[in-house]
Amino acid sequence: MEVHFAPDIEKRLQQVALANGKDPEQLVKDTVARMLENQARFIAGVEKGIAAAERGELIDHEDVVKRINGLFEP
Repeated sequence: MEVHFAPDIEKRLQQVALANGKDPEQLVKDTVARMLENQARFIAGVEKGIAAAERGELIDHEDVVKRINGLFEP
């Protein structure tokens, strides 16, 4: 597989790769692999949530707001 980048993107990619001690090709491979892993975890989480909802395991809106607010409070 070949991927072509616009010159400005390629330049930025080379700069980031150099700063991380990698060649640009390895940086792209690592980044794509990480993105695919994250996507798989996200899909698994969504499927887990759907299954819980189908079992009736739901959280009230007020509890969701409390949990979210708790993430941002010290």
